[in-house]
Amino acid sequence: MKNLLKAGLGVVTSIAGFIEVGSLSTSAQAGAAFRFRLLWAIALATVCLIFLIEMSGRLAAVSKHTLAAAVRERFGIRFQSVPLGAELVLDTLVLTAEIGGACVALHLLSGLDARWWALPVAFAAWFLLWRGRFSTIENGISMLGLVALSFVIGVFVLRPDWGEVARGFIPSRPPEGSDQAHYGYLAVSILGATISPYLLNFYSAGAIEDEWSEKDIVTNRIVSVFGMGFGSAVSMGVLAMSALVLAPRGIRVEQYEQAALVLTQPFGKWGLPLFAASLFIGCFGAALELGLNVSYVLSQALGWNWGEDQKPKDDARFCTVYTAAILVGAILIAAGVPPLKLTMFSMALTVLILPLVVFPFLVILNDPRYLRTHRNGRLSNLVVLAILAMGALLALIVIPLEVAGGR
Repeated sequence: MKNLLKAGLGVVTSIAGFIEVGSLSTSAQAGAAFRFRLLWAIALATVCLIFLIEMSGRLAAVSKHTLAAAVRERFGIRFQSVPLGAELVLDTLVLTAEIGGACVALHLLSGLDARWWALPVAFAAWFLLWRGRFSTIENGISMLGLVALSFVIGVFVLRPDWGEVARGFIPSRPPEGSDQAHYGYLAVSILGATISPYLLNFYSAGAIEDEWSEKDIVTNRIVSVFGMGFGSAVSMGVLAMSALVLAPRGIRVEQYEQAALVLTQPFGKWGLPLFAASLFIGCFGAALELGLNVSYVLSQALGWNWGEDQKPKDDARFCTVYTAAILVGAILIAAGVPPLKLTMFSMALTVLILPLVVFPFLVILNDPRYLRTHRNGRLSNLVVLAILAMGALLALIVIPLEVAGGR
């Protein structure tokens, strides 16, 4: 039972990787514009993330270090200052987008302008972080996130051409006459929305919060595969539902209200509430994770006391950081910053900083001072090198693609 509860860390991490505002929007846009042709991008991102998440959990279980703490100790704060600053900016932007996504979900249910929900959503997130424990947030969001399986169920209800679905896992060119720049932009955005650097530090911090040890290495592998697999299945379900419902109608997802139509065909009047609930849980859960991670990464890099299970008076700086980040996000959404556009911009920024985070990660995972006999094997190193090469390539093309293919 204890090992089963540890699966919550993998599921809650995958919710922020696959079921939050960025992944939902990019998957919905991809399905509406190119049907099943971009399933390969989700599958590739899933494999990359499984390897990286497993490594971050192994690092925490063996060395009792999070990624941020290990980088500071191994390379020094001067080296870390650039990726640290970039990640703090990125996390705050994505946190803002997640608050906006949760507000849009409440708008879909209530009809009230999303901006009016910004402060209530932000206060609810802050209050849970201030008063809650890590296990409460971890397991609560994991259980609530199961509602997102409605996207997967909807695919089976609509019975697609499974041959066409299978062909979507093979990389191919977009159809003749389609917007090839937009196809490339969405492929890069899917990778950026999924392989978010903050997930690695959040997962390693969560493993330490849950008091993992070397005995949990096998459990960590299972949790990594199961957790990322859960999120990936939902993300693929969003893309497939968009391909089945929106693409035949010629609807291109430029607003969340359009994406909300994907569940109305298989579930009727329950479709909109299910979509809104999935969007809210995914975005609100991701906002909690991002709020925590902003505090995690800064506190660990500067050597401050940290931990969600500690009382606020015992880690005041840790609590102050997430309070400030949530407040900034709430103000931006209340001021009318569009969450969908902010999301797409953040995905491009994610791609740019990915190599800065993954390179020191590779060095640490091969350092016997941290991993002892549990260092990376040949396969793991080859995968990380491939991710580095892919990240460097994507960093070169993401800005031109956003200019040419972003909408």
